Amino acid sequence: MRRTSFAEFRCSLSRSLEVMGDWWTMLILRDLHLGVNRFDELVEDLGISRNLLTTRLRELAGHGIVERVRYQERPVRYEYRLSEPGRELVPILFALTAWGDRWAAPDEGPPLRLRHDACGAVFTPGVTCSECGGAVTAQDVTAVPGPGGAAGPGTWVLARRLASRTA
Repeated sequence: MRRTSFAEFRCSLSRSLEVMGDWWTMLILRDLHLGVNRFDELVEDLGISRNLLTTRLRELAGHGIVERVRYQERPVRYEYRLSEPGRELVPILFALTAWGDRWAAPDEGPPLRLRHDACGAVFTPGVTCSECGGAVTAQDVTAVPGPGGAAGPGTWVLARRLASRTA
């Protein structure tokens, strides 16, 4: 079954989801960040089929999220690394993991913890305001129109509602 394409939606979230593709993508990115960089290791760790992993890695490389780096000449073998845009996705994965730790963890507790290398503390990721550094929750934010906002696929109703607000 083909999934709906969000490539033409007038929404950055929709376009991000277009790049991410599916659930496997986030798990692949998690593993790459944690040092599982070789194709066979990814297949073993995730239990993903080889052809599906090939497709996902090709798409991620095509979007500039993952880089393919040769590590062996004979036979030619590659490992996969996060590019700069891929590394910028890691805090998003951390935030989603923190949500899962709170609302969907195994009965035994979170499967892994995150330690901030700069201070050595084990921490819980969160979203903060880029301007004041304060924690951001759903109740603390109001959406206002941006320069690229317009009515279109994915924003027909939303654009009308946002039009009454100012930046």
